[in-house]
Amino acid sequence: MKVLVCGGAGYIGSACAEYLLDRDHEVVVFDSLVTGHEDAVDERADFVCGDLADRELIIRLCREEKFDAIMHFAAFSLVGESMQDPSKYFRNNLANGINLADAAVAGGVKTIVFSSTAATFGQPERVPIAEGDRQEPINPYGESKLCFEKVLKWYNRIHGIKYAALRYFNAAGATEKFGEDHRPESHLIPLILQVAAGKRDKIMVYGDDYDTPDGTCVRDYIHILDLAQAHLLALDAPESGHYNLGTGNGLSVKEIIEAARQVTGQPIPVEIAPRRPGDPAKLIACSDRAKELLKWTPQYEDAEAIIASAWKWRQKYPDGYER
Repeated sequence: MKVLVCGGAGYIGSACAEYLLDRDHEVVVFDSLVTGHEDAVDERADFVCGDLADRELIIRLCREEKFDAIMHFAAFSLVGESMQDPSKYFRNNLANGINLADAAVAGGVKTIVFSSTAATFGQPERVPIAEGDRQEPINPYGESKLCFEKVLKWYNRIHGIKYAALRYFNAAGATEKFGEDHRPESHLIPLILQVAAGKRDKIMVYGDDYDTPDGTCVRDYIHILDLAQAHLLALDAPESGHYNLGTGNGLSVKEIIEAARQVTGQPIPVEIAPRRPGDPAKLIACSDRAKELLKWTPQYEDAEAIIASAWKWRQKYPDGYER
């Protein structure tokens, strides 16, 4: 297939583009490089530097290139920032997403695989979380993603575009080529590995008095290669709709830190800080729908294996994508 990967210079987009190329698909990466990295674009892909806010550009590209499918990763994703600047998130994640959906219509693209998020659920009613559970986002980031899911539902009904909205839980790990390098970094595992590498003095743990076995928050960590596998399978999803992507195995912050100590051989000092507002005690996915309908089977369910891949990449690229 010929696939347009929007946001293909970002963390998950780069891994998915690599995964497609390794399986002989043709890939065009479209990225503004506002948060992505040019060095994260697979050399086998064609690269178009552009912004989805440029409506004419993305429509022209889809008309000229005749893509079979679009994978859409291009979004802002900092929850705290979204609470400070909601306009930025609705303009980029929703309005620019509509530009992409219109480009798909104009170019006759019939399939969109959308990078959504567990943040669409907000505070969960129950754990594990299933696709049909109540969705009440507690920040503009989650709301912007949920809004675009609804856009896709209507474009499916009106224009016949098949879609799969893949709701990730905690993406983690690295491939041989590509890893996690956000500026600023906000995710737990790369922050822990910065401590192990001597680039940070300690890791902050926000709250150790949650209703969990060890008092720290529990999350569902999923390797980016498992995410990439799901995106490829979603191109042939039997029906449009939503799919949770997680292992179903929750790991606490303390468990992740201990696994990182085992992998890196470093002590990784910890400082306990007050809870952050809005952090749920547990976020774990029920991914039965993806496993049943997409025939998706996660390969990396062990914390040490996930962290080892990230640590290997970090040792190979100690400064990330910084030239």
